[in-house]
Amino acid sequence: GKTFNHVSNFIAHQRIHTGEKPHRCGECGKSFVASLALIRHQCVHTRQSPYRCPHCGKSFCKGSVLDGHLRIHTG
Repeated sequence: GKTFNHVSNFIAHQRIHTGEKPHRCGECGKSFVASLALIRHQCVHTRQSPYRCPHCGKSFCKGSVLDGHLRIHTG
């Protein structure tokens, strides 16, 4: 079985199996397993873009999107 270093990580993992998504966006109603995922999602509504490209200055809501964007600069 899988091991976890924090009880909260175990609880979040269990929700994958139960389908429980207790963290709901008040703006659009989308639900998430983890509170951090909801916090990341909310930047879509607030238009906050904390991830900035060091090459061109373009900003992104999610770090993973910035990672994809960086490939146009680095190949």
